[in-house]
Amino acid sequence: MKAQQLTAPVTYHGEGPCWDPVGERMLLVDMLAGAVVDLSSLTSPARYDVGSPVAAVVRPRRSGGFIVATEHGFSLFDSGFRRERELTQVLDDAAIRLNEGGCDPVGRLFCGGMAYEQTPGAAALFRLEPDGTASVALDDITISNGLQWSLDGERAYYVDTPTKRIDVFDYDAAEGTLHERRPLADVSDLEGGPDGMTIDAEGGLWVAFYNGGAVRRFDPASGAITELIEIPGVRQITAPAFGGASLDTLYITTSRENLPDDAQPAAGAVFAVQPGVQGVPLPAFAG
Repeated sequence: MKAQQLTAPVTYHGEGPCWDPVGERMLLVDMLAGAVVDLSSLTSPARYDVGSPVAAVVRPRRSGGFIVATEHGFSLFDSGFRRERELTQVLDDAAIRLNEGGCDPVGRLFCGGMAYEQTPGAAALFRLEPDGTASVALDDITISNGLQWSLDGERAYYVDTPTKRIDVFDYDAAEGTLHERRPLADVSDLEGGPDGMTIDAEGGLWVAFYNGGAVRRFDPASGAITELIEIPGVRQITAPAFGGASLDTLYITTSRENLPDDAQPAAGAVFAVQPGVQGVPLPAFAG
C-alpha cells in the first residue's frame, strides 16, 4: 500500500498530527518553527505561532480549546490557538525539550522529552494531571516518541526510538502509573527508527519509521507486522494519525530536517491513505 501526497511541503519538521473533532480539521505541528498547522485548507494551511518550539503534542480539552506541549512545559490555548495561560513548566535545562506523548483514557496528558544532542538517558516521560500538577512517570529516556493506550485502557504502548523496540506496559488508570515494561516488537532489523504511533478501532498500532520511508501496522498482542504503507520519495516519516469525519483516513507527517535543499522535494508534506480500517477518537485532556 502506498500513501499519496496530500499537501505541498508545509513544515520543516512536521509532527504530531491530531484530528480535531469539534473543528473537523487535521492539526499538526511544525515543531522547531513553533507553529501549529491547520489543514482545513489543503492548499493554504493556516499557521498559528505558539511562541516557542512546540512538542508534537496538541490535544483538545474537554472544556474547549487545546493543551499544547511547548519546549519546556504546557500551555492552554483557545480554539483559535490564542494562549490563555501557561499551565506548568517541567524542564529547566535548555539542552532538553519536550517531544511526543498523548492523553490516557482518564484525561491525563503524558509527554516525553529528548536532549537536543540526543544524549542517552537524559530525558523523562512526564505525567500532567488535569489540575496542572506534573510528575515524572518514567525516566532514563533518550528520544521519547509514540505513546498509545489499548482500547480497554489496561495497557500502554511506547517508543523510545534508540531502543529499536515497541514496548508495552500494564497501566493502572486509577494512579496513572506504568508497570511491567516488556518488548512487544523488536524492530532492529527494519530500516529506520520507530517514531510516532497511533491506534485503530481493531487495536492495531500504526508506527512511523524515521529514515525508513514507511508506516507499519503491528498486532497489539503478538507484535507481528500486519500492514506496510510506503511513503514515496520521503524517508523521514514522523507520525500517523486517523482523521476525517469517519476517522477512515490515515494522515502521515514528514520532515526535511537536516536535508540538503535539493533532496527529497516532497519532505515536509503531509501524506494520506485509506487503509481499510477506522481509527478511534483520541482521548482529550480533562483540564
